[in-house]
Amino acid sequence: MRFSKTTAFKKIANLTKRIRIIQGGTSASKTVSVLIYLIAKAQHDLSPTLTSVVSESIPHLKRGAMRDFLMIMKEQDYFEDSRWNMSNFTYTFETGSTIEFFSVDQPDKLRGARRDRLFINEANNVYFEAFEQLEVRTKEFIILDFNPTNEFWVFTEIIPKRSDYEKIILTYKDNEALPKEIVDSIEARRNRPSWFKVYGEGELGVVEGRIYKDWEIIDSIPHEARLEVRGLDFGYSVDPTAIIDVYKYNGGYILDEILYKKGMSNKQLADTINNQIKSQVLTIADSAEPKSIDEIKLYDVNILPAQKGPGSIATGISFVQSQQISVTKRSINLIKEFRNYLWEIDDKTNRILPIPDKRCEDHALDAVRYALNSVLKPSEYTNKLSVSYSDVVY
Repeated sequence: MRFSKTTAFKKIANLTKRIRIIQGGTSASKTVSVLIYLIAKAQHDLSPTLTSVVSESIPHLKRGAMRDFLMIMKEQDYFEDSRWNMSNFTYTFETGSTIEFFSVDQPDKLRGARRDRLFINEANNVYFEAFEQLEVRTKEFIILDFNPTNEFWVFTEIIPKRSDYEKIILTYKDNEALPKEIVDSIEARRNRPSWFKVYGEGELGVVEGRIYKDWEIIDSIPHEARLEVRGLDFGYSVDPTAIIDVYKYNGGYILDEILYKKGMSNKQLADTINNQIKSQVLTIADSAEPKSIDEIKLYDVNILPAQKGPGSIATGISFVQSQQISVTKRSINLIKEFRNYLWEIDDKTNRILPIPDKRCEDHALDAVRYALNSVLKPSEYTNKLSVSYSDVVY
């Protein structure tokens, strides 16, 4: 695949002010276009420069901007192994210019060396104090991109208070490289005005019908947290298999993503679970695959099927909503699902329905629901355990 200069790229390349705000909807090629632009700048520098690409966490970078950067470099035949430092996440071009990747949860990086150019990817997930620390140490320009799901510091601290910025709005129509199937999928949601306003038209709004709102991201699992249960949602070729650990801590629950991957055999799933430090904690799996559960049990995994029934989805969601939920920052797929999990909207009345939108990704969230359902109704599980709670070594 060779990357073409889309309308999105051309609009980004035409920006000239110090702060360059790129607001946009889904599939608008914001991140890829910015990276292509920054690569081109580094390749044509007459003297060496330093460009920093920053986002909320290292896992987010690895599965987002950094992965896109490496894909672009390799697809364009620019990449040279000797120029990529995997330890420091830096690439040095023939011109001597360097592009580095780091996250805002690295304080030494925020207050470290100065740079020439800065790109904050998905700036709405980065706090304002981090932006200030980075901005005062940036010489040339700063690029901020985001989906406008809600108002944040760009709208309160930059647009009304500064004059050295310019803003563009990109949509899927600015990305001529987008497959027709994705275009059709986006336009099929025109009947959902609040969703289409944000993700289709790239305009500021609040996505209507968000299921989970009051949860937070934490750096790591506290030492005092106790692993209670593990949830497993099966997938294979089309959908990923998700495994989520659920910890009890300080009156709430901490969720930690262990696996989110396609093509995993039952033996590989069993090995993944058995390789965890507390492997014998109870795993609650999707009861739709009893054969898989039985096979995994043969590998000495303490596993039981989820208890399902009428209203179990709504009950499980309600229970999760009522709890104090934290998610580890490395749980990048779970975080994405939490942020984008929506209620169904009736096509005729445009009213919110009490069922999840079937088009939303929910593999990790299903694993969470299975696990927490065993906490909600422990009596349905304790009599069936192959290894009782009292026998488990923590």
